[in-house]
Amino acid sequence: MDIYIVTLTILGLVILLTAWLPMLMRRLPLSLPIACLAIGALLAWSPFPLLPRFNPLENRDFTERMTEIVVIVALMGAGLKLDRPIGWRRWGTTWRLLGIAMPLTIAVLALLGYWILGLGVASALLLGASLAPTDPVLASDVQVGPPKTGEEDEVRFALTSEAGLNDGLSFPFVHLAIAMAVATKEGNDLFAHWAMIDIVWRLGAGVVMGWAMGKLFGVFSFKLRDISLAKTQDGFVALGMTFTVYGLTQLIGGYGFVAVFLAAVAFRASERDDDFHEQLHDFAEQIERLLMMVLLVCLGSIAASGQLLAGIDWRVVTVAVLAIALVRPLIGWLSLIGSGHPPGEAVIIAVFGIRGLGSIYYLAYASGHAEFESVETVWATVLMIVIASIVVHGTAVTPTMAWIDGRRARSKQVVDRPSVH
Repeated sequence: MDIYIVTLTILGLVILLTAWLPMLMRRLPLSLPIACLAIGALLAWSPFPLLPRFNPLENRDFTERMTEIVVIVALMGAGLKLDRPIGWRRWGTTWRLLGIAMPLTIAVLALLGYWILGLGVASALLLGASLAPTDPVLASDVQVGPPKTGEEDEVRFALTSEAGLNDGLSFPFVHLAIAMAVATKEGNDLFAHWAMIDIVWRLGAGVVMGWAMGKLFGVFSFKLRDISLAKTQDGFVALGMTFTVYGLTQLIGGYGFVAVFLAAVAFRASERDDDFHEQLHDFAEQIERLLMMVLLVCLGSIAASGQLLAGIDWRVVTVAVLAIALVRPLIGWLSLIGSGHPPGEAVIIAVFGIRGLGSIYYLAYASGHAEFESVETVWATVLMIVIASIVVHGTAVTPTMAWIDGRRARSKQVVDRPSVH
């Protein structure tokens, strides 16, 4: 049996399911990522020799590049969704989640890795840094709606803006873990290098490049009369913007994740009400969904075949349960104290810190730049938490968002109801 033809056939079916499954599961307490994991598991248990059955440790480059592409496309889509202009007060919840919740989450997860899993310091920090950011890919069900739809309540906005920025802001801690692993052998002055290069330069370059490129693309799209990009009405311009911003930022050593999201936000601000934003967003979302399905089918195949999860023991299960059920919910809730959110909304924002493909990317990236002790344990823990997050949050997302929408509708009715004297 020709493995290429079989895989091509399966890929065609997966692409068709990309369009069909969201309609089927619209009212069900399930999500598209859960269905992808199930498909992958079925493929792993089938007698066909399919390409998706691979070990990411043995195919690190493929894992890194594929997750990298889907994350940056998702970041562009997330930035284009946001109707709210960036600002200190308007994005107050976002800054709390980034400045308080994320560093504390990294620290606590690293401590759990060191204390329960018995990891070395570098490996424990890598575990925390990989798992701390929420995922812009798998969090699409809890994010704001397409541009100009008005689907931007506080819960959705907080989760969308947080996922857009924290993927890049956790990168300094990934680089610190790499520096610590390398320094064990080479004795580098890692903290000086980390502070100046990995924080000041890389982060600064990502912010400046992202905002400047977003504004520049805004000029090309909306300010030129007869030759503007908006005149093309081609959604694939979003893909060109994404790759250009990411590539140029990475070439100068900046954080491309930060740059792509900020470029989308700056581009949206250039001409906020133009319909071109909707076309770009829709195209980016379709590409993101397709890539996500392919990768999650592979992840489901890995989980079902047991190649990497065979080493799971009570320690890994304990860390996974604590990470999903306690660490993010508690730290997220504490970071929102005093923010003015109603208790129910604050709990939802804290709980829905979905872990996903970004975590896998960070782990694959770091594994290619340094040798980490007990890296198989780190991989097993991250993959288990990602799979558990997909199932737990995917099951809860539909009723939770329905509750949010119902609450918002009731509040609007109260406001619009005429007073009787």
